[in-house]
Amino acid sequence: MKVLFVASEATPFASSGGLGDVAGSLPAALKECGSDVRLIMPLYGSVPEEYRARMRYLTNFYIPVAWRSQYCGLFELIYHGTRCYFLDNEYYFKRPGLYGYYDDGERYAFFSRAVLEAIKYMDFGPDIIHCNDWQSALVPVYLNAFYRSDPTFYGIKTLFPNHNIQYQGKYGMDVLDSVVGLPVNQRGTLEFAGCVNYMKGAIVSCDRVNTVSYTYAQEILDPWFAYGLDGLLRDNSFKLSGVLNGIDVVSYNPETDKNIAANYSADDPRNKIKCKNALLEEFSLPVNDEPVIGIVSRLVAHKGFDLVKHVLNEILDSGMKVVVLGSGEYMYESCFWDFASRYKERFGLYLGFEPKLARQIYAGSDMFLMPSKSEPCGLSQLIALRYGSVPIVREVGGLKDTITDSGDGQGNGFTFKSYNAHDMLDACRRAGAAYKDKQHWKVLVDRALRCDFSWSRSAKEYQKLYESMVDLW
Repeated sequence: MKVLFVASEATPFASSGGLGDVAGSLPAALKECGSDVRLIMPLYGSVPEEYRARMRYLTNFYIPVAWRSQYCGLFELIYHGTRCYFLDNEYYFKRPGLYGYYDDGERYAFFSRAVLEAIKYMDFGPDIIHCNDWQSALVPVYLNAFYRSDPTFYGIKTLFPNHNIQYQGKYGMDVLDSVVGLPVNQRGTLEFAGCVNYMKGAIVSCDRVNTVSYTYAQEILDPWFAYGLDGLLRDNSFKLSGVLNGIDVVSYNPETDKNIAANYSADDPRNKIKCKNALLEEFSLPVNDEPVIGIVSRLVAHKGFDLVKHVLNEILDSGMKVVVLGSGEYMYESCFWDFASRYKERFGLYLGFEPKLARQIYAGSDMFLMPSKSEPCGLSQLIALRYGSVPIVREVGGLKDTITDSGDGQGNGFTFKSYNAHDMLDACRRAGAAYKDKQHWKVLVDRALRCDFSWSRSAKEYQKLYESMVDLW
């Protein structure tokens, strides 16, 4: 199977979050399943020089962007056995950061069209184009509109996974003429609810739609989760499936991680206490045997911080400590600053993101809290399991698919169902009670450390999905 993996970001080249982790890990796992997988992404100005220096220039060509024609350079790099292509246009991509520019709609329309043009210059004819999120949503749209009559593109199927349906690539109708450049009779592909919607175009144009967990694939058929696309998704539900994300178990490995205070493993977890003590010292909290809840997250509403705000004082007063790493909306940042000033011996806060400190929280906390309002998959709970930090989560999206309540004697965490602060508080209290039973807690930590959410498991499911697509027609 030949797969061209299209992503707007990928670690270690350029990343802003979960998509970068997926694109940086999944292609290699797919190769282990026997597929020839190649990654293609923009050549951002932030790509480190150590990788730029190893890139090989292949060619350049011009991309139609509505009425204009824009230069595109094609570069190649072999990274850990995976062939990676980079699309170069300094006007669009030599900027600080990745997203958030006024012309993002134009930048990623260029990127989507450039992906297809680049195929003409590769020694590679993909069976599957695996797109990701709204930034590459126009790939299946352009493929159907301009390339199906070209023998180079005969039989190519397109898969469109969305990692978070909230971000759809929505723009004013004027971009149809100024940016997208579709024929008049095909503009309806993108028109939706009075605007241009890139994700809508991908859903109706691709061969398969995928989400990053089984539960989320069902949730987005409901208006509560779908951000207006529920009707469209129900009409296209025959295309819809879910495959759980994984994590890079080589990078996230408490046995070898150099970012944490001491290394440990499922077979010998004794050093985890050293990581806990080091974490408490890092946040200037008293070193003792009280349970520590860790949080590493963007501080935004859909991550469930309304619930945390409401009962954080009760969590802290119950004999637990909480450490938070993240940044986001002002009301949550200011709320946590207030708690940090009032609970100086029980609450630790770092506003911002520091990768090393995140690893220290995963390794040093006893529990890890994710009370999300919505969560397509979630990676933090998987990383927490990898480091033996027992998750406390709401039963939603990928959290429901990966964490089961230990009340049955078999689960790997603590869960609650309704979006209710006191239900979350009850889950935290049950975790605290379990922590006091040291023998029981050892069993829970061992169970967490032995969970397998590696990419190899996910890759096998994607491989089956690819094979089903090739047989479509």
